[in-house]
Amino acid sequence: MRVHPRWWVAAGFAVIAHTAVIAQELKVAPSTLVHAPMIQPPPAGEIEVLPIRGNIYALLGAGANIIASVGADGVLLVDAGTGELTDKVVAALAQLQREWSARNEPRPLGFGAETRSSVADRHIVAPPKPIRYIINTSSTRDHVGGNEKLRNTGRTFTGGNVANDIRDSMEGAAIIAHENVLVRLSQAPEGRPAPPADALPTDTYFNDLYKLSHFFNGEGVQLLHMPKASTDGDSIVYFRGSDVIALGDLMATESYPTFDADKGGSINGIIDGLNAVLDLAITEFRLEGGTMMVPGHGRIVDSGDVAYYRDMLTIIRDRIQDMVTKEMTLDEVKAARPAADYDPEYGRTPGWTSDMFIEAVYKSLGGGRTPPRPVRKK
Repeated sequence: MRVHPRWWVAAGFAVIAHTAVIAQELKVAPSTLVHAPMIQPPPAGEIEVLPIRGNIYALLGAGANIIASVGADGVLLVDAGTGELTDKVVAALAQLQREWSARNEPRPLGFGAETRSSVADRHIVAPPKPIRYIINTSSTRDHVGGNEKLRNTGRTFTGGNVANDIRDSMEGAAIIAHENVLVRLSQAPEGRPAPPADALPTDTYFNDLYKLSHFFNGEGVQLLHMPKASTDGDSIVYFRGSDVIALGDLMATESYPTFDADKGGSINGIIDGLNAVLDLAITEFRLEGGTMMVPGHGRIVDSGDVAYYRDMLTIIRDRIQDMVTKEMTLDEVKAARPAADYDPEYGRTPGWTSDMFIEAVYKSLGGGRTPPRPVRKK
């Protein structure tokens, strides 16, 4: 049967009209899943241990991420967490030490009567090596809260061995940080008691970098000062043999970076620090792999992640800088939502919201200050 073309045209208009009606009736809400799901953090009150490379591990869940170097020389920690879960951190470190000892247990030679010994057959396990060094990348509580407990758990091998002085032979672990961290921690807020001495850095540096005086667990360890980043005392820690960098508060994979302008922090310092990290890192292929990095909060990252984060901050900084140049007020800047396209991924942290971040950037760039009056010519 032949169908007249007019019937096809009429049917097409009917379908289009029906579809338009359905579209008007249905209200489709946008998906809340706007990006790939992040790696889930460990359950509250638990510590998760992630191997990174070689003797380097990340301990998640104790506040700021803790990085541990575990080996024949003992334990070196980068940051100490908030302090509430220090006992579990110590237990996790002891387990890592036992596993390292089991992997590196000496094997019996198995030949020659003169080499036979029952000692090797007794499976005498060496005691866990103590925590010898704690490095603080910042003065904020989530990085230094566990200093006192972790220091007293460890031990410093100097004094009588090095300086012919045995008075400090039973001291706890050494705490290393930039000198501004010591200054900030020593200044107790009004009405609060001064922090105990064991919670303060024992060794500080004031130059652009600090090198551990010797190899530790088979590699060099280097601290680099990041001025005017989250505070004025920030450091990143570079494990040169393992090719792993602890970023501190330069980056957090689930939020905007936190910085305190009252303590010398700035958005430009954060961006400069990320650029310095990218200059230091070497990728395996394009921007993937190679140097691995551990941010202060969140998952392990590589150069590609850091570059994306740097670009995002640069875009937001430039937007707000343009508004500051136009002398817009803080309320006007917030209403303009300069970080709207990044808020779904980074602006949902309860303790550091998008508005709080925008306000910090605004003040960091000089927003809200009264511009100087032009000088009249006589």
